[in-house]
Amino acid sequence: MIASFTHKGLERFHRTGSMAGIQPMHAKRLRHILLLLDTAGSAADVDAPGLRLHPLSGQQQGFWSVTVQANWRVIFRFEGHDVHLVDYLDYH
Repeated sequence: MIASFTHKGLERFHRTGSMAGIQPMHAKRLRHILLLLDTAGSAADVDAPGLRLHPLSGQQQGFWSVTVQANWRVIFRFEGHDVHLVDYLDYH
C-alpha cells in the first residue's frame, strides 16, 4: 500500500485523477505504476515488463526506480510492506 508521497501532483493524480502537476502523456503509465505500488508488498511485486525496476545507490540508496518514459522515473522505498516517499521526476 502507498503510505506517503513526495510529489504532490502525483499524490493528487492518485487520489483524484487530476492531471495537474504531471505530464498528461504519462497518465496511463502512471496509473499502471501506482496500481502496482498500491497492491505491492515487496519490490518484486513491481517488477513488471517494461518498467525496468532497479535499486538506486548513492544518496538514494534504499530507493527503487521504475521507468515512466524516456528520462522520467517514479522512485519509492519500501518500509515493511508499505511504499513510502513516492516521487515522480525527470532525472536529467
